[in-house]
Amino acid sequence: MRLISICPSNTELVAYLGLTHQLVGVDDFSDWPIAVHELPKLGQDLSIDMDALEALKPDLVLASLSVPGMEKNIEALQERNIPHIVFNANSLNEIALDLITLGVACGVEEHAKKISEEYLHFIEQLQTIAQTIQEKPTLYWEWWPNPIFTPGKVNWLTEISNLAGGQNLFRDIELANVQTDWEEIVRRNPDYILMAWVGVAFARIKPAHLLKRPHANELQAVQKQHVHVMEEWLYCRPSPRLVEGALKLAQLLHPQSYQHIALPSFLEC
Repeated sequence: MRLISICPSNTELVAYLGLTHQLVGVDDFSDWPIAVHELPKLGQDLSIDMDALEALKPDLVLASLSVPGMEKNIEALQERNIPHIVFNANSLNEIALDLITLGVACGVEEHAKKISEEYLHFIEQLQTIAQTIQEKPTLYWEWWPNPIFTPGKVNWLTEISNLAGGQNLFRDIELANVQTDWEEIVRRNPDYILMAWVGVAFARIKPAHLLKRPHANELQAVQKQHVHVMEEWLYCRPSPRLVEGALKLAQLLHPQSYQHIALPSFLEC
């Protein structure tokens, strides 16, 4: 099949099913695995060049609703009668279902089920350890600095926080994304601050930006030097790479409890 992915998380789903060789084009933000660097780039995920996409004559386009504004891509695909699948996972279990959906569409259903089972088994391993941890620090995740956006209860980062033996600071709000302000962060006073600014180059995210904010030095996280820049590609994309991020976070928060855990083999593709 001639596949096109117009979202980084979809490109990663393709890779985990061993189908990267079937990709003929990707969005500008798809950067993993390395093999996709040589493929035609079709624009940023919110502004896909549909003429260029159609010219590649795809058998199937993998679209997404993971970021607000992607709806227009789907509307354009529908208008042009281009075959497509739309993914919109908000939880780790939904990502497992996405693997199977893609596997069925591409004729590798049994392999997709195997990968999905390994992925879910690894989540169970992390959960088993997390249940033994008594002291669970609060984690403030910052998606975006101005205005401040952070994940709420209905978000995979709440699950990842739990798997790593922590607690999302905004787990009490029944939303996937919460718009808040710095005063509220100061009031809640997290144990850790985790900066993962979506769409910003990793090297440009500096704790110094955050430390300039009012009362930042009074926070527990700052006083204990628990302010960390986290990789967007391990925490902000709804793909199986999230569990790699979960293990990295777990080994940061509770190194002794998680030191013996190794990644499943499919994540090393």
